[in-house]
Amino acid sequence: MIVRQLSEAEKSPRRIVSPDGNWESTRMLLKGDNMGFSFHITTIYAGADFRMHYQNHLESVYCISGEGEVETLADNKRYPIAPGTLYVLDKHDEHILRARTELKMACVFNPPLSGKEVHNEQGAYELEAEEVDV
Repeated sequence: MIVRQLSEAEKSPRRIVSPDGNWESTRMLLKGDNMGFSFHITTIYAGADFRMHYQNHLESVYCISGEGEVETLADNKRYPIAPGTLYVLDKHDEHILRARTELKMACVFNPPLSGKEVHNEQGAYELEAEEVDV
């Protein structure tokens, strides 16, 4: 059994802050845990507005708190995000995430992240990355 506390993980190398200053993510469950997916609690800072395109991963995102929107670039549709909203990037959707207020999100990635990933120039995570040392 794996048991972790968010408050402890936030003080460890599991907490990753984006170099661009848009978000931070505490990776609660990673590739090394051998579950077949990773689970993260991610904070998107208020005012963040950035493009992502997870070409190597599928992601589901559940909003715990805050308000914003996600825009899919293939069809330019905008979807409001508020507590209780789930959105799923099931087609490797290129998208823009906008945070009107600070967003707290629970995110699941498949395949799982190794731990130290940050977005590359295309807004994606690389398939293989350095593992978090915890």
